Amino acid sequence: MTAPAIHPTSALSADDRDWTRHAITILEADGRRSADTHLVKPDFPGLPGIDIYFKDESTHPTGSLKHRLARSLFLYGICNGRIRRHTTLVEASSGSTAVSEAYFARLLGLPFTAVMPKSTSQQKIQAIECFGGHCHFVDHAHEIYAVAQAIADDTRGYYLDQFTHAERATDWRGNNNIADSIFRQMSGEPSPVPRWVVMSAGTGGTSATIGRFIRYRNLDTRLCVADVEGSAFYDAWQSGDLNITARGSRIEGIGRPRVEPSFIPGVIDEMIRIPDAASIAAAHVLSARLFRRVGGSTGTNFMGVLSLAARMRQRGETGSIVTLICDSGDRYATTYYNDDWLQAQGFDIADWRGRIEAFLDSGAGALL
Repeated sequence: MTAPAIHPTSALSADDRDWTRHAITILEADGRRSADTHLVKPDFPGLPGIDIYFKDESTHPTGSLKHRLARSLFLYGICNGRIRRHTTLVEASSGSTAVSEAYFARLLGLPFTAVMPKSTSQQKIQAIECFGGHCHFVDHAHEIYAVAQAIADDTRGYYLDQFTHAERATDWRGNNNIADSIFRQMSGEPSPVPRWVVMSAGTGGTSATIGRFIRYRNLDTRLCVADVEGSAFYDAWQSGDLNITARGSRIEGIGRPRVEPSFIPGVIDEMIRIPDAASIAAAHVLSARLFRRVGGSTGTNFMGVLSLAARMRQRGETGSIVTLICDSGDRYATTYYNDDWLQAQGFDIADWRGRIEAFLDSGAGALL
């Protein structure tokens, strides 16, 4: 029998309060079971004196950085009284957030629908469905917001809305966010305060958390956001016009056709626009050197890092740069790691690969 819908602004019943306590206990237990992710330091011979670190978020139970965000979004919804015992959950996503949210929805026994573009990788779709979620597809990325809200309204459910809530669901001052974890792990390294942290933007929530934390702790570190072709973020940051729109990104999980509410340009020290072919090539190069595949957004991060490293090298500067491995490249076996797909999309990554390899091995050549 289907439970009656509950209006999200009605008072919590005793049963709802009991469920809320139980749900938070489940989410906290998942957090304790998920040990902190590793900080990986590959050796790049061409960059002496410049140490590059990768916070490996692909090792979360749901395989990406979005595991942290999904837990925070669930806690945010529960503690605000919007997620209850029988609430239908809906999200607009390009894949990875929805995978993590489907996981948490199953933990709590709640129905979940992900609204996403038809172009989303099959590996992500299968993961969402494996966790019991339902996928609703739209033709164009800009349609996901309205469709997700409509489904939530029709089911009297709750739209998790990562693009609005990401920056407010995470406590950037607390001791459980990704920025705090990065700086704690860096504390024993030769250059414990990085010159740069590099992060690509999807919702903008992670860059907002890192940028705020850097300022809150009064650190000398600067934040660089690496953006992609077809994204509104870079042009908005440069111009100050947050109403700018764009066609949308071909690198899944990052870059948006509009400036999302969670994107906070005032905490960003620099932005770099990365060509899509360079992002994919960088992902291939890093995968070969780590002996496992990383996703396209990690390639974008890596290109941002290398651009800053080239600048440091030209100036004779030393120090550390930190970025993220956002997710595993295994999710993109049919796209970024498939030669036929690359050719069909018009991507020729050979030249970029050669330039990146030469820079990593000898420090030679220009990148961007």
